[in-house]
Amino acid sequence: MVKVKTFATELKIFYTMKELYDLDQQVNDFIKENNINKIISVSDTCTTDDKGATIGIIRVVAYE
Repeated sequence: MVKVKTFATELKIFYTMKELYDLDQQVNDFIKENNINKIISVSDTCTTDDKGATIGIIRVVAYE
């Protein structure tokens, strides 16, 4: 059965690399803790404020 898990993080100016690293770690920990062996897809999308500035990122992982 295919399952989907969504992760999100806020992006702050000058902290983006750390936030992306933390998001990667959160996803990797989820995969490890749940003994997931097959990842079907990983997709990232940005969230924006009313002026179009990127303020966050959402990562969706589809797995079996």
